Amino acid sequence: MKRSTHAVRAAALAGTVALVLTACAGNDDGGTDTDPATGEETTASGEPLVIGSLLPVTGSLAFLGPPEIAGVDLAVQEINEAGGVLDQDVEIIHADSSDAENAEVATQSVTDLISQDVSVIIGAASSSVTLNVVDDITGAEIVQISPANTSTQLSGYDPYYFRTAPSDVLQGRALGNLLAQDGHATVGFLVFNDDYGITLRDQAKEAYEAAGGTVVYGNPGQEFDPASDDVIASVVTAALATNPDALVVISFDQTKLLVPALAAAGFDTSKLYFVDGNLADYSSDFEAGVLEGSKGTLPGANAAGEFRERLLEVDPDLTDFAYSAESYDAVILSALAAVRGEGTDGPTIQENLAAVSGADGGTECSGFAECAELIRDGEDIDYTAVSGAGPFNEDNDPSAALIGIYQYGPDNTYTWVSEVPGEL
Repeated sequence: MKRSTHAVRAAALAGTVALVLTACAGNDDGGTDTDPATGEETTASGEPLVIGSLLPVTGSLAFLGPPEIAGVDLAVQEINEAGGVLDQDVEIIHADSSDAENAEVATQSVTDLISQDVSVIIGAASSSVTLNVVDDITGAEIVQISPANTSTQLSGYDPYYFRTAPSDVLQGRALGNLLAQDGHATVGFLVFNDDYGITLRDQAKEAYEAAGGTVVYGNPGQEFDPASDDVIASVVTAALATNPDALVVISFDQTKLLVPALAAAGFDTSKLYFVDGNLADYSSDFEAGVLEGSKGTLPGANAAGEFRERLLEVDPDLTDFAYSAESYDAVILSALAAVRGEGTDGPTIQENLAAVSGADGGTECSGFAECAELIRDGEDIDYTAVSGAGPFNEDNDPSAALIGIYQYGPDNTYTWVSEVPGEL
């Protein structure tokens, strides 16, 4: 996701180093650990795998922080319960990324994480934030894996940069096809002037028009300024003057202004469509029923069933689950790469990430314990991602992914409807 808004500036960094997990039996000094399978003591060797997270605790993307952080913590917990990496527990250091309008927060967080000798950084959620800090991270030979970056600018950006979420190309295609399948002959886009918004609009527009639809508003040159709330009324007036069958809202915090303005102007808000940047719980923001019937798209598999239950054990207060699976996968893949390469340093993990994702084929496996055992037995593996993502391609993007389709109910919260597979 690329998110750049004018959200209220965070007063302070909320815990640049908020938490270090060193679960049950870890020893940072190369002492003895207990093999969970045999109960026998083993000697830990080498350095522990230290992972940093760079995820939004403050700022306009803070609603994405809890599910992403829960995904990271769940993965670390399961890895350590299975004996850790190379006989030592994985350590996690959480830091705040905030958003692009608070760029100094992520910059300081990255400086702190580098000083603490992390080998991998999970994040950021915002592509704009990543583009501000990625050179510092990869230049230090630290692997960066984003669970939520979707900007096409980041495909193949650096050998040390990976992501478990697909680029905007897939979500745009799915959105455009959804608009056509729902029978809308004309569509308008309320899109802010931002790389994220423009790329998504362009991809959705291409797919929608290829299916025979007509974009009547929000074409190139009709984007609005994301830094100005004053334009909302004029944007709504201009869009509705074209009499669209449906409207796609591609914005962030401005969504909370656009939706009431559209409703007040008499637009049928059940004909609204959202994207990952504003598919959120609006139960406390809008009157009941305002969004009932409206839809949205979100990359990744639906966090449901046993996986959701495990996430809720980590954080019982979760209400959103966006990008939790991608965050979980990023940590598991990092740990498996360290096991395969028999080292916890950044270069070793970088060299082995594609292989453990299944890029070279191998035995299908799920979860850290099963996959690590196969690696120790000398087998190549094909990790089955919880998010549904395929192996990394030559650009370090997932070669395949799922795009979820969601629909809002009368309480202005969304539920999963279906999913669309896609390949890059």
